[in-house]
Amino acid sequence: MELSKRQEEIVEIVKANGPITGENIAEKLHLTRATLRPDLAILTMAGFLDARPRVGYFFTGKTGSELLTEKIKKFKVHEYQSIPIVVKESVSVYDAISTMFLEDVGTLFVVDQKSYLSGVVSRKDLLRATIGQKDLNQLPVHIIMTRMPNITVCKKEDLLIDVAKLLIEKQIDGVPVVKDSDGGFEVTGRITKSTITKVFVELTADER
Repeated sequence: MELSKRQEEIVEIVKANGPITGENIAEKLHLTRATLRPDLAILTMAGFLDARPRVGYFFTGKTGSELLTEKIKKFKVHEYQSIPIVVKESVSVYDAISTMFLEDVGTLFVVDQKSYLSGVVSRKDLLRATIGQKDLNQLPVHIIMTRMPNITVCKKEDLLIDVAKLLIEKQIDGVPVVKDSDGGFEVTGRITKSTITKVFVELTADER
């Protein structure tokens, strides 16, 4: 987060004199308390300063990058997950390719007759299937999919940063968000590399 010149001056005053009241900060800057109120609110909400009733403001000791890191580490999967694109095991590879194209996704989640997660199909899987020159209308998707338990999943309460690490470590484009059900996983959402990218772009926009 980029601070204004006045906000930087406030931080330096609090560093040197904290805890210090808003009135005393205003006096040092030759401004009114009302004029400083928005700046103090921003600095407090951003985490640069903390305030205690009848005590005043004090410096938290954290830099902008440290505060940003703390913020990122609090993001949960359920806050950013998107709608999963799901197909049945019996769907043909041709139909899976069509679904992937129409939905503009890089990964399809495959479910069994009970609607439990049974596999994942990526762009690479589908491309590999087309190279074999088989009849894609007759080839069911369950033949080429990655099966459980070799599927990376996440839960809605997981930290987004941990899922981002999984995407990098496993070299995959996305993971299903699942919840435990009797006998399997029910797919409730998805987190992809695009999700992570959008979050960080929005975050940097908020910090300007």
